This record gives sequence, structure tokens and C-alpha cells, in this order.
Amino acid sequence: MVVKMAGMDDHERKIVIEFCHLLEKSKQLFNGLRDLPQYGHKQWQAYFGRTFDIYTKLWKFQQQHRQILDTKYGLKRWQIGEIASKIGQLYYHYYLRTSETNYLNEAYSFYAAIRGRAYYSRAAKEDRSDLMVKKLRYYARFIVVCLLLKKMKLVRDLVTELDKQIVDYTSTYEPDDQLEWSLVLEEIKSFIKADGIVSVLHADSNTIVLSHRLSPLTTPPVEKSTLMNLSLQEILIIGNCNDQVKFSELTMDMFRMLQTLEREPQDEFNHIYDASPAPGRVPFEKSYSLSSTKGGVGYPVVTGCQENGDRPIKRENPHKYLLYKPTFSQVMVFLSSGFKELPTNGALLLYISADGCFTTSKHPEDMGYDLGGVVTSSKKETDHSNKRAMHLKEMHCLHPGDLYPFTRKPFFVIVDSDNSFVFQHIPRYFGQPLVILMSPQDIPSNFQEHQPNGSLFTLFLHSPLTAFCFICNIINVPIHHWERCQSFIDRFVTEASRLFARSRIDPAFLQFFGDDFLRLLLLRYVFCDVVLHLHRSFKGRQLRPRCQPPLPDGDLLEHPSLQHLVLDLAAHLEVRSHFIDSNEMD
Repeated sequence: MVVKMAGMDDHERKIVIEFCHLLEKSKQLFNGLRDLPQYGHKQWQAYFGRTFDIYTKLWKFQQQHRQILDTKYGLKRWQIGEIASKIGQLYYHYYLRTSETNYLNEAYSFYAAIRGRAYYSRAAKEDRSDLMVKKLRYYARFIVVCLLLKKMKLVRDLVTELDKQIVDYTSTYEPDDQLEWSLVLEEIKSFIKADGIVSVLHADSNTIVLSHRLSPLTTPPVEKSTLMNLSLQEILIIGNCNDQVKFSELTMDMFRMLQTLEREPQDEFNHIYDASPAPGRVPFEKSYSLSSTKGGVGYPVVTGCQENGDRPIKRENPHKYLLYKPTFSQVMVFLSSGFKELPTNGALLLYISADGCFTTSKHPEDMGYDLGGVVTSSKKETDHSNKRAMHLKEMHCLHPGDLYPFTRKPFFVIVDSDNSFVFQHIPRYFGQPLVILMSPQDIPSNFQEHQPNGSLFTLFLHSPLTAFCFICNIINVPIHHWERCQSFIDRFVTEASRLFARSRIDPAFLQFFGDDFLRLLLLRYVFCDVVLHLHRSFKGRQLRPRCQPPLPDGDLLEHPSLQHLVLDLAAHLEVRSHFIDSNEMD
């Protein structure tokens, strides 16, 4: 942008020059973010700190000198929107790197302000297609943030607005990327529909949006013992189900699992989220380099860290990596990084939702590699001109044997796949705690058409009552009914926790059981197993989950008190006929 300096006094000239300097510097730093490594803790925090710092100065500067910048520089509203959008992106990416949901709320406040103040409202009048694309990208990013915060009414409004903006864009410019934007729109509509697989209704029949993040109300009780000494610190969430709905780089299973592994943001900070980058509100008021007793909630923290991996002193959530269709080398790099960052008594969780990679070997000898695994990426890297390539194994198949090195530290693995059971043979060479939860490998034919909406096993781990209603063909539940049914689930979880701690059980389970998230996953696994075992449609071992080491049947998975709670829930929902009778129980 060419700025005419003539007709300005010295003061005005200085302001315009300083603004141009800050704007250019902010763009350079922002563009450099994509070159930072996505893994590790130390490598990127200082750079993020500098980037936040320059955007803080830029935002304050344009607020303080708006009149001069309007009249002398020709500052447009869409340019202010562009700065606010970049700050929103910064916060969102900081959330992705730290897993702290409070940064998600900060991203939301900036994106909401752009819409509330209509910063992009005149973008179409500029007659520049690149501005319209920026506006469309802003909508797509805002929708992702709202989805993660479960602001579903706003998501629907934004989708309607995005639809209209895409029509305007395509009719005005007839662009090459018209098809891509139509696909984005279809993806998000399919995603919203799949997420609402069971609706909880108000008395007035409007849908209620429920959060499934961990809260004090959903944290399972536990009788603590000295064995329970591990805490979940690092997580890898991998998604590659080809026919599953997705939006941005999140499949439905990834979307559900990442929420399951986060705590509900604390209410006391709501006043921060509702604020926006208005004149009068200064973003990141507490300089990014400060930390508070709350770990600098709402503001990126660079100092106040422990030596191990430079992480904040108090973290609400375990740190996680989200990998959509990663190559084999990416899986190894991120697993290694999580492994390296583990503090003493820290546990690493690997969650994989992926299509099976099957073997043709008639006589498997090596249980680590001859049984196949799961495909993490569909990228083809083989040279088909080489005839020998036809006999090579799938490059991006993650085999059980690939995980052996990571069993040197406490390792918790969840595999949701139609080839999950091959992971049950991983040996404990190093004597460290190792637990593997495996999804059923098959699903009854009457549920198969719903597979693209997300896996049933992951749904059980995310929201047990939703999964229960789904397999009983219940699609609408009044809220008073839902809450009553939830009390059955709570009683089941409490009883299962008591039995878990008192059963003759592999010590590895108990070492993980002291962590709130891992205990929740283990108890929801038990609920899934008991429910499917009693359900008439799920006959056969392939239709039930497995775990390694095995959990005891008599003391836990087939315990009468747990079975009765499931059947009582079925009776309350008037779906008792879906489950076997007492005299049919083996």
C-alpha cells in the first residue's frame, strides 16, 4: 500500500511510519510461525511470545491512533479485521500447542468481535477477490473454534452466512476454487449432522447442547492407593478413517476424543471470554511473559515453567498432538517427542482411529509385523515402475511392532479400527505399565450405514449415554429423562470404580487408575463391554471390545451388580427388549 506522506505534520508522519513498521514486523513473525516445529515444547514458545508481543503493540497502537490512521494512512475496517483475525489465529494455534481451552475462548472473543463489528462487511465492495477469500477463511476458522466450544447455535448461523458469502464470491468472480469452497460447506454441514446423532431436548423441543469435557461432576470417584502413581502428560490423537465425516483436519472421532481428554474451562474466567478487542479492551493485558497462580489463564505463558520441557507450572490438561492422516515418519517423530517430554511418573497416551491394514501372510511368525496394523495415511510413496514394489508392505501402516520402543515408559494405547485386535500381542519387554484398549473389529449390519458418523467405540468413550441410546435406536431424549438416565451411568461408574480397585487385576491398570482421564476411559471401556455383551445385536467376540492385559470377567466385566445397572437403564428407557433376559446370561 502506497502512503502519501505529503500533507502530514511530523507527528502524523511518525505515527504512520511506526504503524507500517509494526504491521510489517507482525506479518513477518506470523508467517514464520509455519516454519516452527510442531512438536516439543522449548522450540517454539519464545517465538510465539515475540509474535504475541508485536501484535499487542500493533493492536494498542491502532486503537490509540485510529483517527490519524483513518485520515492519513487510509486504514480500512477490513484491515483492522485482518489484525484481529491474525490474533484469533494466534490464540487458536496456541491452544493447539498447549491444549489449554482458555486460549480457545480468547480466539473466540476476537473472531466474535470481527463479526459483531462487521469489520469485513465492506470487503466485497473493494472489488478484490483475495479479500473475499480472506473473509471466507475467517468464517471457516471461526466455525472450527465454535465447534470446539460447542456453540452450536452460532455454528449454524455462521454456516448460513458462509453459504451466502460463497454464493456472492462465486457469482462475482467465477473463481477457480469455487468447487473447493462448496466442498468445505458440505463437509461442515455433514459434520454438524453427524455430531447430533442423539438429540437432548428442552421441554419446548429445542435441542440442548451438552459438553462432554471432564468436569468435577463427571470425574469418576476412586479409592486411592499407593500403586496409583501415574498421571497422563502427553497424548497423540491420530485420525485416518477414509469414509468418516471430517472438517478442517479433524475427523469426528478425533473431535470427540480431544474433548474427552480436556477439562471444562473454569467458570470464573467467563468475564475474560465475553470481552472482545474493542477500544477500551487491551488484549493480552498481562504481558505474555507474565504468569499467575492460575498459569496465566487467558494469556500465553512463556516464563514460570519447569525445566522439564519448559512447560507451565500448572497445566489443566495433558498436552496433546492432533495428527490427521500422518505419514509413518510423522507418527514416529511425534510419538518420540511425546516420549521425550514425559516427566517422572508421566504417562503417554496414543489414540488411533484408522482403517485396518490387513496381511496376506498365511503363516504369521512375527506378531509385531506379520498380522498387519492400521493405515495412518493414504499417501503413496512407492515407485510402481519397480516390479519388486508390488511385494512391499504398505509404507504408512502402523504395526504393533512399531510401538515396542515406546513401552520403555508408561504407555496407554487405544486403537479404534477394524483390525484393532492385532495390537493385543505387544510384549512388555521393559516391565513398564502398558494397557491397550481395542475396539470391536466389526459392527452389526444394521449399524453399518452410520459408520461415517463416527465410531461406536469412540462414542462410548466420549459419551456413554449417547452411545447407549444410539444402539437402542433412540434419537431424541427429553432433558429430564436424560438427567435421570445419566444418574444410572454415574452409579455404574461408581460401582465399576469400586470393583476395579478391589479386583484381582494386573497392577498396570491400577498404576494408570489414579489419573482422572485414564480412569474415566477405563470405566467407560467397562461400560461399553458390559452393554455390548448384554445387547442382542452384538453376539460374537468380534463385536465386543478387547483389552490387554485382560480385565477379569467374574470380578468385573460380568459382575451381576454392573449387569443389573445396565438392564435397569434399559428398562427406564423402555428398551429392555434389546437386551438378553436374565436366564440367558452365561
